Amino acid sequence: MGTQNRRRRWASVLGATALAVTAGGALACPAGAATDVDFATHCIPPAVAGIPPIDGTTTANIAVSDTTPDVGDTVTVTYTVVKPAASNPTAIALPADIMTPTGKVTLGGAQTGDITVAGPKKNDPVPGNGAFPSFSMTGTFKVTTAGSITLSPGDYNIHTSYILELDTPCTVTNPPAPVSETLTATDTSTPVNNRAITLDKASGNPGDSVTVSGTGFTAGATVTLAGRSGGSQTGDTATTTAGADGKISAPLVVNDKTTTGIVAYEGGAWTEALGSPVAAYTVIDNTPVPDGSQKITTTVNAGTLSMSQAGDSVALSAVNFGTGGASTGALKTVTVKDFRGGPAGWSLTGKVTDFTAPGAKIDAEKLSWTPACATKAGSPSTCQAGSPGVVGKAGATLASTPNGTLTGGEFTADAGLSLDVPAFTPPGSYSGVLTLTLS
Repeated sequence: MGTQNRRRRWASVLGATALAVTAGGALACPAGAATDVDFATHCIPPAVAGIPPIDGTTTANIAVSDTTPDVGDTVTVTYTVVKPAASNPTAIALPADIMTPTGKVTLGGAQTGDITVAGPKKNDPVPGNGAFPSFSMTGTFKVTTAGSITLSPGDYNIHTSYILELDTPCTVTNPPAPVSETLTATDTSTPVNNRAITLDKASGNPGDSVTVSGTGFTAGATVTLAGRSGGSQTGDTATTTAGADGKISAPLVVNDKTTTGIVAYEGGAWTEALGSPVAAYTVIDNTPVPDGSQKITTTVNAGTLSMSQAGDSVALSAVNFGTGGASTGALKTVTVKDFRGGPAGWSLTGKVTDFTAPGAKIDAEKLSWTPACATKAGSPSTCQAGSPGVVGKAGATLASTPNGTLTGGEFTADAGLSLDVPAFTPPGSYSGVLTLTLS
């Protein structure tokens, strides 16, 4: 797929993956703050213990690496058993680091199934007949469906390796257990454009014919073959029809000496969605050079679409408990460089997670921005700022440029930020993650 078809996600949080936005001070809170839930559990001690099954209550929670993933993302899940229903089934004290937990997390809502989780062989010493300590298990799953996905604690097993290898399996008495965490998954995918072409030769004299072969076109569609001079289409065109297998093969006579490439597309004009990437082609200017003259040529190479940020952390102004109101600040300046030299514009969007603190949160929909952008003098394109309004989990446009005959240039994008903090939000430091996507 051509450079203009590639989607680039840019984010940085303290050198990692996103832009951190904090309210009322420096914050650090992982995505997916854990919520403890209690559920009835049936545990079966090892037969060697000679004691009956244990029916008790387990306290546990689920935490995730991302509460607002995209479809296709992989999410890390941490299942922590805060208080197991079972205890050491023997009178023998157990030393440290002999306990290996495993279990599962149950998905519900838009996506169902179980996630297998496992913990390290690590624990504090356990007295004879004493309560098992808290432990955590981790696993991952791939998000396959958009919507609200719930996560509930599932069955778990405590394996001990001391003198004997023993298991204490604990099952949820009335599955599923209460929901401990909820994800909101978004489908940001766009139809994949697999159209591509190859040429039987990379150069020719004016008036020569080049055979254009291609794949990935719509069966039976009329496909236009066209020469390009930089970002513009030349007058050299031809049409063909895609076969039932989506393939094309047809000649194109190229006369324009300024031709730098050839494309194929469906519809009335080349678009990123229905056109192929440019295949390089050079017309050899065979015009005789007059005596005493020299022909001088040069080449302009296409570059890339890129983005950089002036910083990776924003501290919003503090607000008072009981009053609340706007916690304000400014987005770190984003610089976009479009050096592709083609017809495609670009779009810079952002979305934000909930702002969380221990035991509390401020909804993502409380964050609004007022975008602004500027275009460097001499740029072929003109930057357009997005509309003021809510950013939220669904996201909003920060800035963009339209498609055109020839696009590109350098641009800067900024935004004023405002987090509407409810009056009686519990005191503390809250943080959310704003992710910017350039495509």
